[in-house]
Formats: sequence, structure tokens, C-alpha cells
Amino acid sequence: MLHATRSPGQSVNTLLQQRLDIGLSIALALLLGLGLVMVASASIGLAENNFNNPFYYLQRQIVFIIIGLAVGWLMYQLPLRLWEYASLWLLLLACLLLTLVLVPGIGKTVNGATRWIALGPIPLQVSELAKLLVALYLAGYMVRHGQAVRERFSGFIKPVLLIGFVALLLLAEPDYGAAVVIMAMSLGMLFLGGVRLVQFLLLLAVTSIGFAVLAITSPYRLQRLTSFLDPFADPYNTGFQLTHSLIAIGSGSWSGLGLGSSIQKLLYLPEPHNDFLFAILAEELGLIGVITVLCLYVYVILRGFSIGAAAERAGHFFGAYLAFGLSLWIGLQAFINIGVNMGVLPTKGLTLPLMSAGGSSMVIMCAVLGLLLRVYRETHGLVATSVRSSKGRGAAL
Repeated sequence: MLHATRSPGQSVNTLLQQRLDIGLSIALALLLGLGLVMVASASIGLAENNFNNPFYYLQRQIVFIIIGLAVGWLMYQLPLRLWEYASLWLLLLACLLLTLVLVPGIGKTVNGATRWIALGPIPLQVSELAKLLVALYLAGYMVRHGQAVRERFSGFIKPVLLIGFVALLLLAEPDYGAAVVIMAMSLGMLFLGGVRLVQFLLLLAVTSIGFAVLAITSPYRLQRLTSFLDPFADPYNTGFQLTHSLIAIGSGSWSGLGLGSSIQKLLYLPEPHNDFLFAILAEELGLIGVITVLCLYVYVILRGFSIGAAAERAGHFFGAYLAFGLSLWIGLQAFINIGVNMGVLPTKGLTLPLMSAGGSSMVIMCAVLGLLLRVYRETHGLVATSVRSSKGRGAAL
């Protein structure tokens, strides 16, 4: 009998496809590359004005991407069972770090918010790390107590109370945006884990009312809400950021003004390379650039959910819940950032994942991608093992 031979190139390609999600990797590389180009373009005037070096922020972003890719590679190499075993300790670590941020002399305050711990020349924004640690904790909890979460109110409310405590620590900084993302991500993971619909809707209502009350009772947040509703009522003060963001987006039209030709980045729009990078992208690349970015995010999110669904079918429940949570996180943060830039949501101070300038955000997002690719790799391994076992049993019969 003649046996079909497989060329070395085919073997390498098959092995690569089993170990790495090619489509997801390409989409992530495109987001990183486009983000780097836009950071360079958006920050050139600000960097020249502040540091007499037009490429200051670009150089920092390249360093952060290199560090992030190294961290992502490490997360990809480590077995997920290590994170599953340590999930409770990771939540405690998140609470400890968020508490340390509030300690005078340890936490670093910028623009009235205490969100950073100084680690030498690079400050750590603890809220970014906390999002990842909460996702790992909740995935582990749902594996250990999945039946209780689905059948008993106590199994559902215990992790919610712990994550609510994390949200309170974030609100004390204050970091309203990170608190919203963590709570929304956690509720989404619990819902996908099979929690009863009545319990989920009740908690969703209570959480929504709680955040609404916090927003209304805080003068700082209330001011942001009122300026968001009508930014042109006070365009030189409370509505300054949003009015210039809307001007930038409106100026882009179909094809944009051209890469590097933004007007609003010339010391008009604050944080053009960070929170409002999307507005500069819309101004320079137009609707075509906006649709391209949106399609890339939609693909990454849908691919993440697809990886989670495949892991669930393979019985890899920790990987499944983790993939669901990380995909929700990316989607929520991108949605909020773009919504803020377009004036449909109040200003939150959240970065555009994988694109905005920022050390902590970039490194943690690269770690998230490493974990997603690890879930894909382990799921493929489980499926391949199952197929080989089935073939072995068939041959024996």
C-alpha cells in the first residue's frame, strides 16, 4: 500500500497552526503596528513642545511594546493550570496593590487621581494589572464552584462581593472607568458561566443603580456627565476635550486629512496620543481608517469568544472562562474609549487597547494576548489527544 508523504513545509505549517492562532496573531500585529504609527503621528507636536524631542513618546512606546511582547511570550509559554491554582492568591494580590496605591508616599498622584505605584522610571498603573488578576481569579472560581454559581445564590454572590470590594478600592483612587470595566467583565463571565437569569438581572440592576448614584453624588463625576451631555455649552473649560475630539473626527470625512496632517494634535486636543488617539486616527485616516480599526477589534473579540467556545467543548473550562473574560475586557474597553472619543459616553480615562500610548496598558494587554493564544494552544492539544485516542481505540477494535 502506498502512503502519502507530507513535505517538511506542510509539517511545519500544520504544527504552527496547532500551536498558534494565525488569524488572531495577524490582527493583533496590525493593531499594534497601526497604533505605533498613530502614536508617532499624534504625539509629535506634544513631544517636541514638552521634551524637545519629537519622537519621545514613539521611543517609549516601542520600548513598552518590546517589554509587552516579552511578557506575552512568557504568558504563552506558562501552563494555564498554574494560574488556575493561584487564582485566589492573585485576587488577594490585586487587593493588596490597590490598597498600597492609596497609602501616602507609595501611590503616585497625577491630575488629581492616585492610580500609580512608582517602580523606578516606569510607574505601574495598578488598575490595569487588577483587571487581569480579577479575570484569572473569576475563571478559577467558576471552575471550582461552577455548580454552586449556577444553582445557589450564595455561590453567585460570594465572588461578586469580593470583586465589588476591588471596585470600591478603584473608586477610592478614583478610577471610575476601571471599576466599570471590571464589574461589567465579571458579570459577563458569570452570565456565560450559567448563572440564573433572575439573579443576574437583579445584580445587574443593583450595580447599574449603584454606579449611577456614585456618578450623580460626586461633583467631579457629575461635572463630567454634564459636560458630556452638552460639551459646546462650555467649550473652553469642561467641554474642551470633547469639543476638540468631535472637531477632529468631523474633519476626517471619508479618507481623512492624511497621515501626519492632523490639526487637533497641535496642542489643541489634550492627550492626543493616549485617551484620544482614536479621534486623531479618524481625523488623519477618515472613515476608512475608523472602519478598519473597528473591524480588527470585532475580529479579535469574536475570535476570542470562538477560542473560549472551543475550549468549553474540549472540557478545558478554565481556559474557556478566561478567554470569555479577556475578550469581554478588550471589547468593553475599546467600546468605552471609542464612545468617549465620539461623545456618546462620558470621559472615563481608558486607553484604546493595543493602540494608545501607555506602559502599563500596553504590557498588560500583551499579556492578555499571550493568555488567549495559550488557551488556543492547550485546546488544540486536548482535541488532538482526543482524536489520537479515538483512532487508537478504533484500531484496537
